[in-house]
This record gives sequence, C-alpha cells and structure tokens, in this order.
Amino acid sequence: MQPTPHMPVYLDNAATTPVDPAVAAVIAECLTAEGVFGNPASRTHVYGWDAEERVEQARSELADAIHCDPREIVWTSGATESDNLAIKGIALARRSAGRHIITSKVEHKAVIDSCRWLEQQGFEVTWLDPAGNGAVDPDAVAAALRPDTVLVSIMAVNNELGVCSDLEAIGALTRSAGVPLHVDAAQALGKMRLDLSVLPVDLMSFCAHKVYGPKGIGALFVRRRRDLVLEPQMHGGGHERGLRSGTLATQQIAGFGHACVLAANALTEECARLTELRARFLEAVFELPDVKLNGDVEHSVPGIVNLAFAGVDGEALMLALAADVACSSASACTTATIEPSHVLRALGLDDALAHASIRFSFGRFTTREEVDFAAARVVETVTRLRVASATPDLAAGR
Repeated sequence: MQPTPHMPVYLDNAATTPVDPAVAAVIAECLTAEGVFGNPASRTHVYGWDAEERVEQARSELADAIHCDPREIVWTSGATESDNLAIKGIALARRSAGRHIITSKVEHKAVIDSCRWLEQQGFEVTWLDPAGNGAVDPDAVAAALRPDTVLVSIMAVNNELGVCSDLEAIGALTRSAGVPLHVDAAQALGKMRLDLSVLPVDLMSFCAHKVYGPKGIGALFVRRRRDLVLEPQMHGGGHERGLRSGTLATQQIAGFGHACVLAANALTEECARLTELRARFLEAVFELPDVKLNGDVEHSVPGIVNLAFAGVDGEALMLALAADVACSSASACTTATIEPSHVLRALGLDDALAHASIRFSFGRFTTREEVDFAAARVVETVTRLRVASATPDLAAGR
C-alpha cells in the first residue's frame, strides 16, 4: 500500500491507534435513541439497566484479557488518570506508614509528575537509573527498598523504547517486602501476555486508545486485598465503588471492552507479524552508517523502534519525512518541549544524539509495503540531510 498524496504512512501507533472498525460499530450502538444510550447509574428503568449491563460486559472483557476478577477493574478517563489515582491514592492512604516512593527516571510523564507532586507534599522519591537497554533492574529496586517505602511504580513497556522490565522479579521483591507495586501498562495491553492471576502486581494502569479503542477511556486494576486502600482523587456520586466518581461513558467503555476481545484473540499472531515488520524495517534502515538502536530488540515489544541517526537533527528529519511518513521524536505527551527526551537522557545519550532520535511504531493496520516505503524514505532522507549538513552551501539552500 502506497501513501496517498495527502496521507503519509502512519508509523506512530505508540502515540495512538485508529479505532478498529468493529470497535467503532460497538461504540455507535451506544450513542443514539435506538441504542444503549442510558446512564448506567439509572437503576429505575430499562435504559439504565441495559447501559449498566454493557458496562459490566466490558469490565469482564478487560478482566478476561488480563486474567483478573472483574471487580478489580475501575474505569477512568485514561492511563494518565489511572496513574494519578494509583500513585497519589496509595501514597496518601499509606502516609502514616511511610513517605518513601520508588520509581524510575524513564517512566511516563504521568508517573513522573505525580511523584514530583508528592515530593512537594513531603514524600521522598528514589529515582532509579535504568539499565543500559532502558529496562529497570530488579536489583536496583531491591537496593532502594526501605522500611518506610509505601509504593513502587515501574512501567511494563517503555513508551519510547518498547523495552520491557521484569515485572515478575520486581513484583516478587515488592511482595516479599509488603510494598504495593503499581505498573503503567498502557503500552503493554494487547502487545504482550498479562496474567494478573499470577503476576505479583497490585495496581496496573490501562487506556483504550493504544489498543484500537477510543480515546478518553482507561482503567485501573486494583487487586482485591484488605490492606490495599486508595484515597480517591475525584469525588462526587460515589461511582466505581467510591474510587472514581463521574457518570460512566457507556459508549467508550463498551468500545474498550470489545477492543480487548479483539486484541486478546489476535495476540500471538499479531506479535509474530509485528516482529517480522520490525525486522524488515531495521534491515533496510541499518544499511545506513552510524545508526544506533535505542533500547533492546530481544527484550521489547515488537511494535516500537527507537533509532538515533548520528549527524542528523531529529526534528529536521521528521519535518523532511512528514509528507510521507508519520513518526515522532518522543512520547506524544512530551513533544511540546524542545528538551531532549528524558528517557534517552537517562540512557546516557548526549543531547545531540538524543535530538537525533526518532520513534517508529507499527500497528495492526501497518502493511509490508508501507514499511518498505517508509524505510526507503528514511534512508533517502537521512542521506540527503547528512550531505546537506556537511556542505554549508547546501545547508543554506544555495
């Protein structure tokens, strides 16, 4: 498939995915008077009962995808809200037991900024450096644990690198220490197996728009444990067992649930397909000299590739590619800043190489033809920009 004159190849699926047509059909069923449009909290008539049934069906669909009890799912507006609820909710509920939190320097901004806010409230945060590939070393977590630690928050899949941390090992450590473990799994759902019936994780954040569902809906897994108590961050009508008040968006929740069904059914096949696309893309791009992979192919999900092109400014490269290839220089949540990626800085890249790095992310609707086209355009564009930067007259447009 070749791009149209107005639509470049989309290789920014880590930022967001298009809604799957089958998911869009489910969403549409919950919008109009002929569909399930009622308020799920309306308990006095059939419109509300039908909406509540749809919400609970979706809760079970997500629970089945991650192997947990549906009662452990709390609906939110997205992974950012889920991160805030988990981190602030646990820290504030447990502040009499301690005020120490452990996280890493490569977390999503929703986690980093929540922890920074808690620092302003008198909490102490240990910021772990990542290993060379961007993953968090369980030994680093073990060394940081203290008697007053009340929470550890480590992401499952890094949103810029695609690298996976060893949640089983980290969870075993936190479980042994009696410390809750929160995991941001926004980039993990639908891309790797998540079995919370055995994984020693207490809280896990999700969103729909990374898994071909709608934007504006997410969830927080909260393990059913007597000693696991969260302080709500949003107050109102007491929805979601008092943890997250607000009228539930039936259409978005239903779409999220169906997106989870589709993702779970296709997980093995999709991972194999994306692995092949990644290999195809890297083989072509590595024909260029001085290209560095940021991360680790062996310990990552296959849909995300982060590459540093020495001698080329990343923003200039993206602008030169923009008509043909849609990609990004970092997380979509941080691209408003001109600062180098905090993730790449934590890996030890200097500013020049961090600025020269681009994230390409493949998805369900990415084809081989698109990957081949995009790789060819990257090779051609990087080569041209390097020649221009080495030749002052060309760089000046003369």
